[in-house]
Amino acid sequence: MKNSYLSIIFFFFSTISFAQTFVINGSVKDEENQAVPFATVFIKGTSIGTSANGNGQYTLKVKGGKYEINFSAVGFKSLIKLADVNSNTTLDAILPIESYILKDVVVTNKGEDPAYAIIRKAIRERRAHLKETPAYNCQVYIKGVTKLLKAPEKFLGTDIKKAAQESGLDSNRTGIIYQSESQSVLSFMPPDNYHEEMISSKVAGSKQSFSFNRATDLIVNFYDNYQDWEGISNRPFVSPIADNALFYYDYKLIGSTVENGELINKIQLLPKRNYDPAYRGYIYIIEDSWRIYATDFLMSKESNIAILDSLKINQQFIPVSRQVWMPSILKFEFKGGFLMFKFGGYAVGVYSNYELNPPQSETNFKEVLKITKEVNKKDATFWKNARPIPLTQEEVANYQLKDSIAHRRESKPYLDSLDHVNNKLKPFKLIFGGYNPRDRYKKEYYHFDGMLNAMSYNTVEGFVVNYGVSYNKIVDTINNRNLFWSGKLRYGFANKLFSANTKLVLPILKKQTVSFSLGSDVVDINDKGSLSVFGNTINSLFYERNFSKFYQKKFGEATISSAIGGGLNGSFGLSFQSNKWLQNSSNYTFKDYDNRAFTSNNPFSPNVEIPLFAIYQNFNLRMGLSYNFSNKYVTYPTGKYYLPSKWPVLNLRYEKAIPGLFGSDANYDFMSLGIRKSDVKLGFYGNFSFNVEAGKFLSSKNISYPDFKHFRGNQALSFTPSQNQFLFLSYYLQSTSNEYLELHAEHNFSGFFTNKIPLLRKLKLQELVGANYLSTPTYKNFKELYFGLSYTGIKVYYGFAFEGNKQVNSGFKIAYGF
Repeated sequence: MKNSYLSIIFFFFSTISFAQTFVINGSVKDEENQAVPFATVFIKGTSIGTSANGNGQYTLKVKGGKYEINFSAVGFKSLIKLADVNSNTTLDAILPIESYILKDVVVTNKGEDPAYAIIRKAIRERRAHLKETPAYNCQVYIKGVTKLLKAPEKFLGTDIKKAAQESGLDSNRTGIIYQSESQSVLSFMPPDNYHEEMISSKVAGSKQSFSFNRATDLIVNFYDNYQDWEGISNRPFVSPIADNALFYYDYKLIGSTVENGELINKIQLLPKRNYDPAYRGYIYIIEDSWRIYATDFLMSKESNIAILDSLKINQQFIPVSRQVWMPSILKFEFKGGFLMFKFGGYAVGVYSNYELNPPQSETNFKEVLKITKEVNKKDATFWKNARPIPLTQEEVANYQLKDSIAHRRESKPYLDSLDHVNNKLKPFKLIFGGYNPRDRYKKEYYHFDGMLNAMSYNTVEGFVVNYGVSYNKIVDTINNRNLFWSGKLRYGFANKLFSANTKLVLPILKKQTVSFSLGSDVVDINDKGSLSVFGNTINSLFYERNFSKFYQKKFGEATISSAIGGGLNGSFGLSFQSNKWLQNSSNYTFKDYDNRAFTSNNPFSPNVEIPLFAIYQNFNLRMGLSYNFSNKYVTYPTGKYYLPSKWPVLNLRYEKAIPGLFGSDANYDFMSLGIRKSDVKLGFYGNFSFNVEAGKFLSSKNISYPDFKHFRGNQALSFTPSQNQFLFLSYYLQSTSNEYLELHAEHNFSGFFTNKIPLLRKLKLQELVGANYLSTPTYKNFKELYFGLSYTGIKVYYGFAFEGNKQVNSGFKIAYGF
């Protein structure tokens, strides 16, 4: 009986011991006692593991038992240490430098390095390895840190030194400016479906924010022929084992070594041309299976990347089963600069606890990402137990400092003190940039236009003051719901016409918005616009060219817009207008040209002021639907948002003018159908965009010119472009009350040609070619063909315009601010 009790007691405590979670921690160093940053630490034969931090410190949580712990890092020989765990255990590792041996090297008659034979086999097996990844679930921990490395004391009148101290940086204006962590469960279903659910998120200095870390954003697969690096490179980079990799790379075998029974070949990557989109560094290939064991790549300015000076990509794989190897760690290290500022940092992702071929439902993968509002509510105790990579002392201190600063910054006295400084009325603000008082504690923001921006000139009103104010109240931070009001007063000094209007926008539900507008205004007779207000002012005063034409509109409007669901969005509106044509009342100009004169406010009668239309009223209803064919969405605390689809977006619009209602004279029906798609990726050859729209007035018993279908023309050398922009089309003459077909297409080669020209390469110019087309019953087969270059928001084109087969115009055009 005694032995039985002893057996029961022994079993009880043994069960507790093996069920209890213990911590293995320690350091990973090299033979010179230097830390090995971000070394991989995994239990041999499993996908349970972690990564060391930047100081070589690691933490691994396990249940009681005996384990073989595998320590590894690129450039070091892996080490396996035994751990018998029945309490918290310290286990340090010293990794020897990996020695790669060249033996039995055979150089071909052509002097080809033996690396080429290995790479060709890897290329041959690339597709098989790309497709062999089965369905899986795994846990992903991501940590991101960005540091300011250098900053001036002052910049554009701003005291950077003071701002840096208030943000928790040191006296040299250096330190961590962004630090975050997240944990997610990532699921994959072949061939390319992902679902990610963020479990926890922490951002230094903000309890309301969610981490920018996304496991799906970290996915980079070098078994693909090329990798897109949007925002970093205009062109995709070529994988070292792409089908055409031999055109971009030279290879050198550094040597081979044995790791865990596998022969690993270390191969140096040498781009054939410095400007090519090719990686530098090393790729590690496993003998016989010819799969990737690890990568140690570098993207640099030599390859014409933007923003960053360099980006290092370190990826390591582990066997999850006999035939399946999966990433265990992925690390990005970056450095960059902008003007007088230098920054750097890293993002590291640890993949663990792989489950292969789990039961999955295709429906679950319609949701690509899920983040609930509880994700950022985890406390310090949770993170202490859940964090797989220990924080460095600098990171611990940064969390404490930023959280303290955030607590102070969220207090009413602090916010009031900032508002007191910001809300001081200064003449410079009022004249130039506008006055923007605020109450950040109440989340209220005001805006008063700058006086210069409110002033303009046109030949209808003469000199104009169009002064506006606005109010914005954040009513729901989590769901991004704002109440907005604006009002404007307008006065033309030549025709002595006063106008006033107001607008109110109300969020009524998470996905519905209602807006109301009321008042009077002087507006362009082309509802798509002509020249900008500033552009028309300059052309009128300095060049005696009054391109824009205007009319007076008195109106009341109400519109509701909503995300209906499933990629479908809709809007419905009612509007009443009383419209009046206006004639020119001023011919003032700074310079009077002998061979030039202002035209009338009727584009069809440039020399004589003949009314374009009689005064009329229009009561109409408008309905619109857009559908993007997307069945995939992300879920944020603010709601569900459908992602762009690989298919084009369809737009359907209907407008009906109802005669007799509230004295309405207008009587017409209009319908249009459009299809558009932007940024169609074509790999190394850039991207393509197009927009096609057809429409027809189903009836037009009583219609006036402002209600015609108008197009975005251009008659100036420089302009601010908009969607569906023509380069040479008249602003007004081709508008129609019948049917039309409109097409726009543009291809951006993203530096495919200019990157090969030494003097142009550093400018990062992007080549453009495009075409525009318009056909109406009275203006058939108008075509534009153009080519040009784009640089940081400025596009320079040279184009040709044709009516039928006859060329009617050509020349340079400059677009800015798009």
